[in-house]
Order: sequence, then structure tokens, then C-alpha cells
Amino acid sequence: MTTGTYKKIFDRFPEGVFVFDDKFRVRFANAAFRRSFGEGTKAKGKLSEVLGCGKGVKCEDGKQCHGCTLLKIMREAVRDKTEKTETVEKEVKSQGRTDKASVRIRVFPVDEKGKLFLGLTAGSYQSEMERDLLSAQRVQQRLLPAGKSMGGVPYSFMYIPCLGVGGDLPDVYELNGQTYGVLADVSGKGVSAGMLSAFVKAGFDRKQPDLGKALSTLAVKFNELGQDERSYITVAAVRIDKKEQKLRYALAGHNAPILLKNSLGINEIETPAPPISNWIPEFSYRENELPYTQGDLLALVTDGVTECMNAKGELFGIERTESVLMQSHSAEDFIGKLKTALGVFSGGKFSDDITAIAFDL
Repeated sequence: MTTGTYKKIFDRFPEGVFVFDDKFRVRFANAAFRRSFGEGTKAKGKLSEVLGCGKGVKCEDGKQCHGCTLLKIMREAVRDKTEKTETVEKEVKSQGRTDKASVRIRVFPVDEKGKLFLGLTAGSYQSEMERDLLSAQRVQQRLLPAGKSMGGVPYSFMYIPCLGVGGDLPDVYELNGQTYGVLADVSGKGVSAGMLSAFVKAGFDRKQPDLGKALSTLAVKFNELGQDERSYITVAAVRIDKKEQKLRYALAGHNAPILLKNSLGINEIETPAPPISNWIPEFSYRENELPYTQGDLLALVTDGVTECMNAKGELFGIERTESVLMQSHSAEDFIGKLKTALGVFSGGKFSDDITAIAFDL
């Protein structure tokens, strides 16, 4: 095989591979190495050029070079003419933000004179996966509600994914002068759940004023995905009509909304309906309504809140959630107190996504 063929093969490796000489000149760097270590695009040349350290920068010349672990281990291998291994924390850039990822670097001589060295990086693939995960997190963050008021109705929410990317989706929007709130929870966790929550965002018909019809349409779209019986979506959707002072709502297997009446205490809104799934593919969801008065508080929570567990195996439960709501004087106050209560109860360790929305009616 030709040298070009070998390079093509190494470029397909998920791990980083690079070859350099005792003058720190890179003879070859595969695609995984170039993607993981800086902004450079060159497969060979000066180390600073391959890493993309900046125009005119030469290794060991700049202040930034003194903290370069890659240069450090290369220098030690050249000096001692022996194998060197080190695990480093390297920056992973994504969507304008920078995070850390662990990469194990192994460098060793490949000729008897110690003039040529081979470098291998274990963790470059993981770094790329983490970069993709960070990108997914940025995308999901853009799906979250942006403000604190919609249609003249103040609201507040919290969203705490247990694995960076979550399967909960809070949404607040306005249609025909009314304020809509949707809280969905998909099966599973992590990236796969995040993808399904993105489907909910795209598949929920915001232009349909009737929430029951919107859920039924979403169910049809979900069944077109061909998911197995383990996949499902629970949804609690509300629309607030300030003019008539009515709360309209529709549920699909989700925790019932909780309405704190200003003078009458808690009112749990119960309307049994199955989750969106292929279990009952042709189920028709319907919208219900009830009156509210000025000063009431409305809360939507996922089962990550009610099923939050402490060290003793106890669940936070609906009773504690309602207790926090009854002690709150606004939507923002409720979300703040609920977040604190869950953190204290669980010791800050969550095994499921934690999401809630509250509205000042």
C-alpha cells in the first residue's frame, strides 16, 4: 500500500494518531487528532500549525506554550527517548462555550535513534462525543421558554436534566390572546430522550386552539414514527383564558395540574387519559375546563418531581409538592422553593429529569 493509502486508513480511526520528529515537527496527524486538538486543519507541519495555535506562533515561544501538556509530554519523550503516558484535561469547544474532557496521551519512539515518535490519544472519540453532547445541550436549551411572562400571564419554570440532555420539555406560548403551557415527559433518559422531546416540540400543533385535538394529532404523528411499546410520551397542556377567567386543559397520562385556589386550598385536576404511545393508537384526547379567580396559582410538574427519592428510598410525592405550593405567593416563589426542597430532600442527586412550570393566574 502507498503512503496515501495508509493516511486514508488512519484518518478513519476514531482515536487520534500523530507522528512527529525530535524537532517537534508533525509528520502526520489524522483527522480525529486534528478535530480534538485545536482549530488547525493541516495534517503535517509545525506543531503550532497543526494545532492552530495562532498565526506566527512557534512552539515554546509563547506564554500559552508553557501550559501545553501535549508539548510537555512530547519534549519528555524526545529527551528520554522512551515511552511517556499522561492523562490530560483538554478543552472541548461547542457553540461558543468551552468545557473539559479527559484524554489519555501515549507517546513513544519508533526508531532506534529516537528521531521519530508515534503519538496515540485514547479519549479523542469520547471528546468528540462530549462535543456532540454539548451541542445537543445547546440545542435543547434553545427549546426552553425564553421569558417570564406570556400573554400577560407571569410564569416561572425549572428544568434540570439528570444526564445533561433530558426527555422533559416545558413550553409556554400565546395564541389568540390566550396563554398556553405544555409540559411533556418522554420515556427514557439522555440523548435518545432528548431527540424524542425535540419531536414533541416540532409535532405539537401550536396553531390548534383546542388542546385535546392538539394531543390527538401529536399521537397520530408519534405512531407514524414506528416506535416500540417501550416508548411513550406523557403530556399536561393548559390554556389560560384571562378574559373569561377559565382554565382549559388536556392530559395524556401525565401528573394532573395542581391549582392553588386563593381562598379554597388545593384543587387537583383529574382527567384520566393514557400516555401517547402505540398501546391505544386511536385514542381521542379531549379538552376540559374549570373557572379560576385572580390570585390563584397553577403548577405543572413531571414525575421526576413527585418520584424524586432520598437516601432512605422515600419519594418526594405529591403531598410535599402541594405543601410547597401552599407556602408560595407567586409562580417564581414556588419554583424557587420547590428547587430548594428537592435539593435538600435528595441531597442534590437526581435520578430523573426534574421539570416544573408555574403560572400566576
